Amino acid sequence: MAAHLEEQQELDNFKYFWKRTGRWIFALLIVAALGYLGYTIYQGQKASKDQEAAAVLAQMVEKAQQKTDPKSINADLAELQKNYPDSISTAQATLMVAATEFDAGRYDVAEGHLNWVLKNQNAPLVQALAAQRLGVVLLQQKKYDAAINALNTQVEADFEPLMLETKGDVYVAQNKTKEAVQSYEAALSKLPQTAVGRELLQMKIDSLK
Repeated sequence: MAAHLEEQQELDNFKYFWKRTGRWIFALLIVAALGYLGYTIYQGQKASKDQEAAAVLAQMVEKAQQKTDPKSINADLAELQKNYPDSISTAQATLMVAATEFDAGRYDVAEGHLNWVLKNQNAPLVQALAAQRLGVVLLQQKKYDAAINALNTQVEADFEPLMLETKGDVYVAQNKTKEAVQSYEAALSKLPQTAVGRELLQMKIDSLK
């Protein structure tokens, strides 16, 4: 029971980070990775594997900070995906590398990483993060129908505004003004009154009317 509660706390911490960023900011991804690596000590085999995966993630973060050859980082990622496919550390590492590839304009590579997450990670939180970012990547590739399909993934309530806003962005790219406004307004209705994203959403809505 204690191990379950600790694992849930890790997911909650992971959720907090992504709610605060919500965009492709590699520097913050690195900070999050470091913050996540608290090296929580569990008992049992799964705990040991999680700790091993976290160590590989820490190694990847260090290499990224030192601007090491991307081939080395990708080799570490391949190791994580092969040996620790169920680990949250592997999910975070894959999302981090996907963000790097996105920033470099290698959208097809980022797409592959995000599809790997969706296929191999079952946690609802991780699924939501990967689906939203996949929608962004597909939007950049003008794969609009595929982007909408990714953004229709069922997610936790806290992430619905971000999914709806991204869906609105896809509709804007398609010149589907009515659908874009509907998506933005739905996102706005689900955001807390104090959310920092409300002003930007309202600006998007106003610009289409």
